[in-house]
Amino acid sequence: MIFDGDFRDTSMQGIFFSDTTEDYVTPVQPDLYGKVAIRLRVAKGRAKSCFLVTEEQYLHMHLTESDVSFDYFSVRFEVTGSPLRYYFEIFEEGRKYKYTRRGVRNTIRKADWWHIIPGFHTPSWAEGAVMYQIFVDRFCNGDPSNDVLTGEYDYMGMPVLGITDWKQNPSAKSYREFYGGDLQGVISKLDYLQDLGVEAIYLNPIFLSPSCHKYDTQDYEHIDPHFGRIVRDEGELLFRPKTQAKKGGTGRRGNTGPTGDGAVSGEAEAGKNKASAGGVSALQYAGPDGGQVREEDLFRGRRTNRKASRYLCRVTDPANLEASDMLFAKLVREAHRRGIRVILDGVFNHCGSFHRWLDREKIYEQLPGGRKGAVASKRSPYVEYFKFEKDEWPFNDSYDSWWGFATLPKLNYENSEKLCEDILEIGRKWVSPPYNADGWRLDVAADLGYSADFNHSFWKRFRKAVKEANPEAIILAENYTDSQNWLQGDEWDTIMNYEFFMEPVTSFLTGMEKHSDRRNEDCYGDPESFWRAVLCMNQDAMPDTALRISMNELSNHDHSRFLTRTNRVTGRVENLGPEAACEGVDMQIMRQAVLLQMTWTGAPTIYYGDEAGMTGFTDPDNRRTYPWGDEDQNLIEYHRFLARLRRKSPTLRRGSLLRLPDEDGLLAYARFARGKEKYIVLININHIPIEYRADITVAGIPSRAELECLLRTDSSGWTTDSSSHNTYTSDGILRIILPPQSGILLCWKPEGQAHNQ
Repeated sequence: MIFDGDFRDTSMQGIFFSDTTEDYVTPVQPDLYGKVAIRLRVAKGRAKSCFLVTEEQYLHMHLTESDVSFDYFSVRFEVTGSPLRYYFEIFEEGRKYKYTRRGVRNTIRKADWWHIIPGFHTPSWAEGAVMYQIFVDRFCNGDPSNDVLTGEYDYMGMPVLGITDWKQNPSAKSYREFYGGDLQGVISKLDYLQDLGVEAIYLNPIFLSPSCHKYDTQDYEHIDPHFGRIVRDEGELLFRPKTQAKKGGTGRRGNTGPTGDGAVSGEAEAGKNKASAGGVSALQYAGPDGGQVREEDLFRGRRTNRKASRYLCRVTDPANLEASDMLFAKLVREAHRRGIRVILDGVFNHCGSFHRWLDREKIYEQLPGGRKGAVASKRSPYVEYFKFEKDEWPFNDSYDSWWGFATLPKLNYENSEKLCEDILEIGRKWVSPPYNADGWRLDVAADLGYSADFNHSFWKRFRKAVKEANPEAIILAENYTDSQNWLQGDEWDTIMNYEFFMEPVTSFLTGMEKHSDRRNEDCYGDPESFWRAVLCMNQDAMPDTALRISMNELSNHDHSRFLTRTNRVTGRVENLGPEAACEGVDMQIMRQAVLLQMTWTGAPTIYYGDEAGMTGFTDPDNRRTYPWGDEDQNLIEYHRFLARLRRKSPTLRRGSLLRLPDEDGLLAYARFARGKEKYIVLININHIPIEYRADITVAGIPSRAELECLLRTDSSGWTTDSSSHNTYTSDGILRIILPPQSGILLCWKPEGQAHNQ
């Protein structure tokens, strides 16, 4: 197959170019009512005059610079307090062009204009940074003494389970299964992450919570001691295996098994393993007094945790809470020492039913100086923090909850200024000394509150509070819908980039959607669909200030693992089984995806274990444990090479991105910056070779230049050996044979710049 055509005049590609990088907007994040210079690049000699068109002005641009291939026009002016939207008008002999972010257009719509928000400043460290997401319980067990013990407490009507087999797959009820991963484990792997090229860690929730995922916060003020440190460990398990109870054991951690983690052996251990696979009824439990626990007590979930004395000691003793908080402070210090930032997960739309404000478990009211929670008393100081449908105290479980989950009571901000202040203080606390976290990822951020007006007003207050405490903190939101209204410079900094990265990359390379629930054959291998999505062509322009630091993930804790998506199997673990997630996967497609991820605009974010070859269907199967000792070292080295390259490359971090000619099953684009290295990325998902040709002078590469092949990946593996893959251009045209199912990264450096890995 040959891609042919006149790339200059037919498509107008390369005749005009501008974007919002520092080469074309200075300063790249202009201040309110400050001066800004905007530039336009035009093919040499093609423009007689150029104008910048805004909603308020029609500004003449001046020819300020020329080189061998291009003329550069510029205009400098003062911006107002309003968003700056603009396009260009270019005149040549007898012709007029309107150039927009979508290219040359006859009819201009607002969605076609470039979009800059004066005064919208985001942390510079996040632009292009390589991030790494950690689901803490499943990453690394650095301190077995803090592991959740089987039967320690009741969660959702069933005993919690301490899983002793690190390699065991999560069950359908994995929210009550604990593998022992903790902050000490993260600290122990910081050198690994630094060597991998990671610049920021995003931690799934680590605040006190009864679940392994911790999206049902029990106390925003403290790190969970099961993730932190337990220095005082007394009391009894709520449920104990009957075999252990007969021996008169206390349920305390001791030499009860080969791991010394409170496991039991023999028949009881077999029963526990059955339970951890989903069959809780296979467990036979004894209560704290040694007597048999009634079945109705196992499934009631209302009062038994008042007797979970071991659990209560662990999660309410001030010594444990302080030690855990200080361990987090140590984690941040150690990360910062290695040049790694730390981002926390803030779950502020809802809390958990265990939270002291609601206290459905009646845990906190029995502590010294404890107050009744909102469930227990209408006179509780926290009753206004929730919305109740009925007036039925002393046990009122009619509170509103997120998506109807009783464990996730929705917070009623509109009804309580005190609640607002409490959460704002939490936002300030953890980004301030002695903790010094580097920002917040906001869970279901668009859902907070009961109205859009309140939601926006609260996030404005949250931004102000956090930025005053730490001006370099990032505010990164999870949102599945159009986020523009929150990205106007006074609320969120950026988003988890599902819409403009995860979805289109998955669709193009695999034809799947991000949960592996269905296929979309129309988008599979279709470059037009891909580019429309990633460049926001289906809607108004997102501010590039936000997109340049957006979290670009292939996988995360809510979606199937990308490597599993490469097998193009639809379904979930409950109907296919865990083995199906790794059957028929295609490592070459995974490498193509990583090449794209690491050379794209934004912050490439690795979900823990993706770099090691982990598979899994969507939640809970995507939360398997990191395979320490069984990693795919070849894939790790592949990630390491690209992450290090990106970390050192100003072009890959902050440079321009330009679509090159493509066809069915082929993606091609350039990354470039003036005076710096230029990159060409080519991805062929077809099962046949393609003879590819393209004019690459549009990326600022000279007409006669030699490009170095930095990386090549195909079905046989990958290599960085460029000795036999140097590529030459003639008259500015790149000619190259793309092998079947391949990815190629080419680089040209100006004279005097040596390639340095």
